[in-house]
Amino acid sequence: MPDATGHFGIFGGRFVSETLMGPVEELRQAYEDARRDPEFHAEIRRELARFVGRPTPLYPADRLSEWAGGARIWLKREDLCHTGAHKVNNTVGQAILARRMGKPRVIAETGAGQHGVASATVAARLGLKCVVYMGAEDMRRQEANVYRMRLLGAEVVPVESGSRTLKDALNEAMRDWVANVDDTFYIIGTVAGPHPYPMMVRDFQSVIGEETREQMQSLEERLPDAVVACVGGGSNAIGIFHPFLDDRSVALHGVEAAGDGVDTGRHAASLSAGKPGVLHGNRTYLMSDEHGQIIHTHSISAGLDYPGVGPEHAWLKDNGRVQYGHVGDREAIEAFHRLSRLEGIIPALESAHAIAYGIRLARELGRGKDIVINLSGRGDKDMHTVAAQEGIEL
Repeated sequence: MPDATGHFGIFGGRFVSETLMGPVEELRQAYEDARRDPEFHAEIRRELARFVGRPTPLYPADRLSEWAGGARIWLKREDLCHTGAHKVNNTVGQAILARRMGKPRVIAETGAGQHGVASATVAARLGLKCVVYMGAEDMRRQEANVYRMRLLGAEVVPVESGSRTLKDALNEAMRDWVANVDDTFYIIGTVAGPHPYPMMVRDFQSVIGEETREQMQSLEERLPDAVVACVGGGSNAIGIFHPFLDDRSVALHGVEAAGDGVDTGRHAASLSAGKPGVLHGNRTYLMSDEHGQIIHTHSISAGLDYPGVGPEHAWLKDNGRVQYGHVGDREAIEAFHRLSRLEGIIPALESAHAIAYGIRLARELGRGKDIVINLSGRGDKDMHTVAAQEGIEL
């Protein structure tokens, strides 16, 4: 848990303008009240079961395991959630909280589009107006998800500033929130932002790890030897890691996007190659230059193309509980094809980074060990991106 001011060690906190201090404090108090209300938790559990389709399976990837030639690989199938990714777990919780606070309008930002689709979906379910900010470059990469959001009744606002990616969309969403705090709830999609967002989003995503613990113990009567998840902002990773933090026998591995390589400057590996700073309301590891200015990032995966990371991940890196590695574009695409052809499962490019790292780790650990990889989303949205890499126009 963070301390009373939302700090994980030196990370986290609340770095926002004076105009946002009131809304952020209102949110903190509302969430604290909701956490103590059994009916709030009961409603979330009902929605996760009936609307989202939880629990998601823990799947033994036997053909992939045999091909890798090492530890047995299991996949936590968040790609089977309604809307196709883990993002919906968090949006259900935040949208129910928005309605509880009497906010009829929700806003969100999105990179790969999965959080935008999840926000639009849950807003439609609860009868809330929804506006989604999205970088123009990400809109180009994720056309199908833009159309899905509009089908669901959301207004999608293109962001043309900066690198036209997730960072810039988040800036615009913050500006909207400042201007419309009376009737608007900001659904942040990852474990970043001012306190209480990192804690709140983690709490809503921890259902992934809680189910994984129960399923592994039920199937194998033991805990896994390692858990692997991709890390952009880090919500799917903290969701599966958090229930295992006290189990020292379980190694935890986060996987960042190395893009063209961490030594090229064209990557999004803020924990592996960044340094501490302040962005989007919290202190964490960032991609920045010698003057502290945020620099452009690169990843073939829009969902990992972000210059920061959730502050709890920064704390877990510094205290050594989680090991953070990285995988580049080319290796992720190879894993994308490998899982598709061996298991009949097309992963999101974000998840493909975790698959690639998990294959390496399986070989390193060897037979007789068990690895769980969080398959955070499905790859339908990435068809155009992967096909274009192969010179195919869809």
